[in-house]
Amino acid sequence: MHPSLRLITAAAVLACLAGAAQADDKIKVGLLTTLSGPGSALGIDIRDGFELAVKHSGGQLGGVPAEVIVADDQMSPDAAKQTADRLLKREKVDFMTGIVFSNIMLAVGQPVFQSKTFYISANAGPSQYAGEQCNPYFFSASYQNDTIDEAAGKVVQARGFKKVALLAPNYPAGRDHLAGFKRFYEGEVVMEDYTQLNQLDYGAELSKLRASGADAVFIFLPGGLGVNFIKQFVGAGLNQDMKLFAPGFSADEDVIRAVGEPMLGIFNTSQWAHDMDNAANKRFVADFEKEYGRLPTMYASQGYDAARLIDGAVRKVGGKVEDKAALRAALEAAPFESVRGAFKFDKNHYPVQSYYLREVVKDAQGRVTNKLVGPVLENHADAYVGKCQMPS
Repeated sequence: MHPSLRLITAAAVLACLAGAAQADDKIKVGLLTTLSGPGSALGIDIRDGFELAVKHSGGQLGGVPAEVIVADDQMSPDAAKQTADRLLKREKVDFMTGIVFSNIMLAVGQPVFQSKTFYISANAGPSQYAGEQCNPYFFSASYQNDTIDEAAGKVVQARGFKKVALLAPNYPAGRDHLAGFKRFYEGEVVMEDYTQLNQLDYGAELSKLRASGADAVFIFLPGGLGVNFIKQFVGAGLNQDMKLFAPGFSADEDVIRAVGEPMLGIFNTSQWAHDMDNAANKRFVADFEKEYGRLPTMYASQGYDAARLIDGAVRKVGGKVEDKAALRAALEAAPFESVRGAFKFDKNHYPVQSYYLREVVKDAQGRVTNKLVGPVLENHADAYVGKCQMPS
């Protein structure tokens, strides 16, 4: 086995409990994600959320012993394609999941689909797969890239900000996220900058922001990118002159842990919050914190839901994952209880779901963390579904 692959295998006793199941009667999942570089915290949270869900189901998925093969995509489309090829051809996985970044998802997608392997996205939600390139083998357990930012655009508009500066990395998701914001924001965009995907120094951008006349800034900068930008933004005193808004993953618990109190007061939008009041979420958050010693992020919640979706679909087909038509129908039915509450798929296999406003506050325990404020968009579909002619 390639050294970048790591096995998490159900205990032997579970195989015994499966009765007549033989050694090869198991569900194999290729979890290809970012485990190194500036985006590593995101991939680690997806992995940990997914593995917690498998643990919750007794090391099984749909009542069948589970084997999760974890691999690092190194934030490289080329490396991801090579590793995906090994997972598909050598490991013969039944499902793929885990990719954080949309440029990597777009590089890996076609080989996965051509192999007739179902891809369950735990994050990346490119517009291409929502519209004209929608595919029967792609399902999103997260969001379509634009949608979280559409909610942010609506919030910034409703709060009366007249001039906004926009900042995102120059790759497919960066363009999708800013497009989503602009779809719902009606004021003046005085600055729109696209940075390098691995950029960590924002001195030039901060100078442009200072000169822009913006009264609000919206950033899509996930992981270490957001950590560095927010530290530099506050350090330069720009938070005194303009309000900072973000999608959930640019003001999530990983960013908060790294930045601390300068995060206080930042508004962000998400389809999930750790203080959402439903039974599935309460169990997930409590057990994640117990297992890993930290509050979960959106990424962790999406990894958890991706595993729960697989679990429900495999159970619905009685473990017969070789019946692709039945498995697709089972996935389309979304037979699981999501930590975000109500969840259903649109015809393009992206969720129809609600999006919420969160604010970074100090909680009753003195922790700097996100607090759910309330709904922004309810039962919201993405902007591209009308272009999807889903193949049969």
